[in-house]
Amino acid sequence: MANLIKNKRIAPDNWQKFEPAADGGLPDVPLTSDWLVPLAIWNEQRTQLSQRSGRNGVLLENTEDPRVLAADFDKLALIAVRFPKFTDGRGYSIARFLRRLGWKGELRAVGDVLRDQLFYMTRCGFDAFELRADQDAQAALTAFGDFTKPYQTAIDEGARFGAGRVESQPVVNAQSPW
Repeated sequence: MANLIKNKRIAPDNWQKFEPAADGGLPDVPLTSDWLVPLAIWNEQRTQLSQRSGRNGVLLENTEDPRVLAADFDKLALIAVRFPKFTDGRGYSIARFLRRLGWKGELRAVGDVLRDQLFYMTRCGFDAFELRADQDAQAALTAFGDFTKPYQTAIDEGARFGAGRVESQPVVNAQSPW
């Protein structure tokens, strides 16, 4: 069963992942179908990949600089960010940074992605999630309703607790310790 959630719904994953061969060699990416390739392969084969009839996506490791893709946004349909461990938060920062750079396409979290992260990942700009194999996608859908109002600002600019708070009036004749 697919473990992909896209736009808060279970969805089929039409993307094929391009992996280097066992000997480390880089086979050619087929001309058709939708392919997700590592950033290194994108950088080496950008011209050839851009001429294919299938859609292109890039997989960013959480140690790679997302700014290198900004000039190629028009050539990509998907950017995936790998979470090697659920405790590693660098992917959140990468997502937020990509959205601030102007990325409007699908932004997918892959790797060690758990149900408990989905609400926060959405707030950082992710709109698709490839859950870890042991996660139940149907049960994970409830994560998006875990909280009604967050405390901090984020990419989604949702309503926050305290955003409508009225400042209290200073006490008359109060002495300042400063």
